[in-house]
Amino acid sequence: MRIKICGLTRKKDVNMAVQLGADALGFILADSPRKVSLSQVKSLTQNISPFVDRTAVVVNPSYSKIKKIVESNLFNYIQFHGQKEPDFLKKIRTPGLGIIKAFSLQQEKDLKNVVLYNNTADYFLFDTRINNRRGGTGQTFDWSLLEKTDNTKPYILAGGLGPKNIIAAAKKTGAKAFDINSKIETKPGKKDRVLMTRLFQNLSIINKIEK
Repeated sequence: MRIKICGLTRKKDVNMAVQLGADALGFILADSPRKVSLSQVKSLTQNISPFVDRTAVVVNPSYSKIKKIVESNLFNYIQFHGQKEPDFLKKIRTPGLGIIKAFSLQQEKDLKNVVLYNNTADYFLFDTRINNRRGGTGQTFDWSLLEKTDNTKPYILAGGLGPKNIIAAAKKTGAKAFDINSKIETKPGKKDRVLMTRLFQNLSIINKIEK
């Protein structure tokens, strides 16, 4: 069971996430209340374990922005939200830097383009769409939608996940990787120590059940 703590903006939250056992950290480089700069990411990730992955979260980025992200050498993955075509992802592919393609789901038709990215993305991430809001909603989507795609690629489940529903999410979807953000916050970008601890306690319960 792998966990990415996303939307990090404070060093103490980064340290807490690593201490609790997060597998990956997510840093939002797009317009958001949780937006951070590359220089901030460098400071936030200083001296963290090399075994913890770092993910750059972007929305419809320009090639020049991606070039700066790649050249920063700060990340293990780039997570793409928005409408960038598969050819764009192919163009920026770099050895040692994985690609996550995010899809925001509200209804079955939102899955129609998933297959187009089979050969360009390493992993898919499924998040919640509410009207024009794609991600960052703090709400879950209808997990049964995942049964309507023929995707065989490993995926990350996102959208309104936290200590209260992580066990149900794991049981109902069978997902092995989760993206956690707003449900462990006191306000955008400010993680709550108690909620993060409860999240990982519940994850340990899931791991014991699976064993």
